[in-house]
Amino acid sequence: MKHRIAVVDDETIVCNRLSRALAKDGDAVEAFTEGRSFLARQAEDPFDLVFLDLRLPDEDGISLLPRIKAASRDTEVILVTGFGSIETAVEAVKEGAFHYVQKPVKLAEVRSLAGAALERIDLRRENARLREALRDGSEGKAMIGTSPAIRKVFAMIDKVAPIDCNVLLLGASGTGKELVARALHSQSKRSDRPFVSFNCGGFTDELISSELFGYEKGAFTGAAATRIGLFESAAGGTVFLDEIGEMPLSMQVKLLRVIQERKLLRVGGTKPIDLDVRLIAATNKDLKHEAAVGTFREDLFFRLNVVTIHLPRLDERRDDIAPLTTHFLEKYSLSFHKAVTRVEPEAMRILGAYSYPGNVRELENIVERGVALAEGETLRVQDLPSDLRQLSFDSIEGEGLMSLEEMERRYIMRVLERTGYNKGLSAQILDVPRTTLWRKLKQYGLD
Repeated sequence: MKHRIAVVDDETIVCNRLSRALAKDGDAVEAFTEGRSFLARQAEDPFDLVFLDLRLPDEDGISLLPRIKAASRDTEVILVTGFGSIETAVEAVKEGAFHYVQKPVKLAEVRSLAGAALERIDLRRENARLREALRDGSEGKAMIGTSPAIRKVFAMIDKVAPIDCNVLLLGASGTGKELVARALHSQSKRSDRPFVSFNCGGFTDELISSELFGYEKGAFTGAAATRIGLFESAAGGTVFLDEIGEMPLSMQVKLLRVIQERKLLRVGGTKPIDLDVRLIAATNKDLKHEAAVGTFREDLFFRLNVVTIHLPRLDERRDDIAPLTTHFLEKYSLSFHKAVTRVEPEAMRILGAYSYPGNVRELENIVERGVALAEGETLRVQDLPSDLRQLSFDSIEGEGLMSLEEMERRYIMRVLERTGYNKGLSAQILDVPRTTLWRKLKQYGLD
């Protein structure tokens, strides 16, 4: 996502250096050497992030902070300060500034802080979007992601949903096939009619027939009353058949007849019933191969496969792990009546590096477990499953086992490098007092 960043500093050299550094990530950067022109631009089109000098020729940087927030409370501000104004900058952080950098500025520190601030903005916007989706009750619109792989899925949903044709969803378990089916239904002309789903795996022919087609009174022992099936209950709406590749061959024949004739017979019935439903099927199998080897009917495959949507695995859309984690964090915080609002950086790094054989469903289970175990507002490494926690040991430098002291020394060094050797920010990330960090730096010879 492209962001808008402003650099406000009375030194043209500082403006140019910061602008070049911040534009490297593809964001749009504008520079201002005085406060009035910046405020006019901010009122016209608010920036996402502002690097603001405390001393400007026409304005006091501190006095600009509330006016920037008044124009857009989502805008984050990072103060640029000289040595003599550090206390003022610290007070400004307490009043709502994101952080501060000290002159002469270090570009690595600037880019690191900018990345952290923009990530906070993106997560806040994603949370707001999700809350809006929940208020709307639009479950079909609650799919999350901005990666190229998932955007292709969204584009196919937008294209196919209004067309009343059968759709086949192909994807591994846990990739969100039912979410896609619900999105197709919610954006179709059938959205005001029922959406019913049925998992075809692990059932006998008789049970599948009874569930899908219903049965007449007396059709078999125990049929004390007539019961309509899922197809009839979805009249005018959508039927979602999950794991269609697991349906027995004899049942596939019955389903094919229903699709072709648009009529069904209840079990034990003699009068055909007209059928008006849209069919969406899903599987994690290669049905074309299954048809070729005779384990799935080729004619049924062709009937179902009018339009195919392929769902990517989670490791094919890694850009979506962070927003999905945020969504599940909020979901289970509400469910468990807890206030877990953030993920510590090392835990997020582990989540971002994991392969997820169970895809999005596995990520959701991991976050649900983490929120249940978390103490306080932060989901930490120790709240993750033990096999994931092992990643934090195995991936430090790829050099096998090491002492706890050596691991701590390397991790502190890595945080310092990532923050441009900003000790205040490093102490925040490590969640230790600055005095503790200072002692560790002395202990490990890193100062």
